[in-house]
Amino acid sequence: MGSEMGGKGSGTGLTRRAALVGVAVAGAGLMGLGMGSAKAQDAELEAIAALKPGQYVWYPDRAPDGFVAIIVSLPDQRCYVYRNGVRIGVSTCSTGREGHETPVGIFIILQKDVDHHSSLYDDASMPYTERLTWSGVCLHAGGLPGYPSSHGCVHLPLEFSKLLFGVTHYGTPVIIADSHSQPVDVLHPGLVLPADATSAIQTDDPKNADGTPDTEAAPNPAADAVALIVSGADKTLVAIKDGAEVLTAPVTIKDPGTPLGNVVYVLKKVGGDVTWTAVGFEGNGAGQGKATSAIDRITVAPQANQQLASLLVPGSTLFVTELSAAPDTRSSGKDFVVLSQAMS
Repeated sequence: MGSEMGGKGSGTGLTRRAALVGVAVAGAGLMGLGMGSAKAQDAELEAIAALKPGQYVWYPDRAPDGFVAIIVSLPDQRCYVYRNGVRIGVSTCSTGREGHETPVGIFIILQKDVDHHSSLYDDASMPYTERLTWSGVCLHAGGLPGYPSSHGCVHLPLEFSKLLFGVTHYGTPVIIADSHSQPVDVLHPGLVLPADATSAIQTDDPKNADGTPDTEAAPNPAADAVALIVSGADKTLVAIKDGAEVLTAPVTIKDPGTPLGNVVYVLKKVGGDVTWTAVGFEGNGAGQGKATSAIDRITVAPQANQQLASLLVPGSTLFVTELSAAPDTRSSGKDFVVLSQAMS
């Protein structure tokens, strides 16, 4: 199982607290990857814990295909990359310093630019920019002193930024959180989707009469991916596509006295079957939700249920939270941010 190790950066290194948190989170990330032995897991754990500012690891062969989700952990200054629920990379990063804190929330990649320059800070170079908000929060190559130092962006090593740029698309979900769980697969559609979700959602690549792939009819994650938000506080589901609300429906929450927490689900296709990959995370005053069960507590009316199946394509995301997700908690238009600290 090959890997790439990024070069060393300069700087003072992580604080003791951040380093300890980093060891704990990295250890959690190793579980469930089927690496073959505890010894191998321990070796990788040590490698991740020992990463110095500017270093990264990259294991693309663990999951050669599938949809990517990115998690930025603020306490340990690490960026985790998952493809089809399998962690394929982790890098040191530097987030916003005091007064310019990187917001916690759920974002999607809105724009990509290999050779971007800042319009706010003296035309500063921002290689391999992946925009998360139109107000200026991005993933990009930048300084890595070993502690939060940016104006709000997430700085990454140059080579890691290039690798990450190559596996993402418009609409790729990015979770910026105080802590997070290891992604897990949820092998059933939950009560949000119809029981026949696999047949209801387009999963097979359409073909022309001669048997060749019909690329025009095939789902395009960059254009077709939908973001769903289920709020326990509002008891509402909202579907957002291309920055606009395309469906709003009431939901029923089973056992409403028990917090839902925060969970993000990414819809994926494995062997023609539709499944979710789920990540629980802590942020904005809500704790990590139970990834395998939160979706089972949400029921949508049958009519809306079928509408969702017609909207969703692999790569779409579902964000479940106990908090309010009314329009005033997220930005407008195509700048999709849910429950950002900047708006709380």
